[in-house]
Amino acid sequence: MSITHAILGILSWKSVTGYDLKKIIQDSPFMYWSANNNQIYKSLVQLLDEGFVTCEVQHQESSPSKKIYTITEEGVAELKDWVVSTPEPPDLKKSFLIQLAWADQLNTDELNALLTKYEEEVRTQVLLQKEKKLRGPFSPGRTAREIYLWDMIYDNVIDFYKREWEWIQKLRNELRIPMEKEANQLKVQVVDRGTKKYVECASAETTLRTGQDALDLIAACFENDTNLLMLHAEALSDDFFNLRTGLAGEMLQKFMNYRVKAALIITNERVVKGRFKELLTEANKGNDFRVFGSAGEAEEWLLNFS
Repeated sequence: MSITHAILGILSWKSVTGYDLKKIIQDSPFMYWSANNNQIYKSLVQLLDEGFVTCEVQHQESSPSKKIYTITEEGVAELKDWVVSTPEPPDLKKSFLIQLAWADQLNTDELNALLTKYEEEVRTQVLLQKEKKLRGPFSPGRTAREIYLWDMIYDNVIDFYKREWEWIQKLRNELRIPMEKEANQLKVQVVDRGTKKYVECASAETTLRTGQDALDLIAACFENDTNLLMLHAEALSDDFFNLRTGLAGEMLQKFMNYRVKAALIITNERVVKGRFKELLTEANKGNDFRVFGSAGEAEEWLLNFS
């Protein structure tokens, strides 16, 4: 299957822009393409050449013109031909299994650490997919049967991660490697501002010092049905502010991977220096992570730009 059929499927529901296509595919748990701009527009050019879609330029007074893509009758026929074709067998691509295949060289503590990292990624995915389903996933919803089909698709994705979790527990039991890690006691609160809310972490029993701690923050967000996080510098270990450790990059990447918008509050400017200062300058140009000097500024950004 190519991304072109996924695009035809979306366009069979409604006409959209290339940007809309990218967002729908990125937010989907089962449309597995990266959906970068090059991939999207290359596919659209192909579909235009084959006569499966048309393109209309819509001019706007205060914004750049946008291109609206619409499926043609030929495109609908092509989509149906693909839908009725023989399904491909399930595609098993899990890099963790390759890691595990050569894990006998690890000692017990190292193997436990490897299992724990994967375990937490799986747990976070369960929470993420449940949160997406509760939030109201993308679905055309044109008929009762279509609504049910899409609902079952999301259940299939959630069940996959649940089964993966159960498999890890079985693996631990057979190898007699109990999970000994004690969870870091995060001190978080949920701040509800009516139509929006965010999770605030002002401190932790032990300062946050691992990528796992980032996953725990992400899980706290999903458990409280939000993707907004306010993080205070006091909750972070010194390693976060030393780029040589790689901790800042690892944590920020996890926030981006799980679509959590994070605001960091730093009141002690002495930690903002050198390469870390350069990182913050670059981060403040985007909309995924920003640094502020006060909780008020951080909250305004989180609530107005989510």
